[in-house]
Amino acid sequence: TPHTPHTPHSPDHSPQHSPASPPTTLTAIKAVSTAEEYLGDHFPGFAVLPGVMMLETLVQAARLLLADDAYAGRAADRLILAEVKNLRYGNMVRPGEHLRVEVTLRNGDATQGWELQGMGKVGEKTAVQGRFRLTGIPA
Repeated sequence: TPHTPHTPHSPDHSPQHSPASPPTTLTAIKAVSTAEEYLGDHFPGFAVLPGVMMLETLVQAARLLLADDAYAGRAADRLILAEVKNLRYGNMVRPGEHLRVEVTLRNGDATQGWELQGMGKVGEKTAVQGRFRLTGIPA
């Protein structure tokens, strides 16, 4: 399984596909560390990963998936979050835990944007799930 170095906001990732077809699903892991400064304020004495950071983990995993040449290729790092649908949060993610996210490409293209489904779990407990769309930065 390939791994890339990661910062606190860059998940390790593993695309799942056969060599003959582009990937449609990517799994990534976000290790939540007490060294992440924003955890001190969210919440003092009971640190949890903010929901917006769970969503950001899904978005970053989607960018990694879409970096395949069959999709956005090198332009994937310029994709922005355009729309979020049915986003739900479940269990909290605490420092020392690992948020395992899976993003699946539903449809899309470079013109209309890319629609994805994402889910994040800690163990077997769902922490975040929903649909979202990424699109290129307008010129």
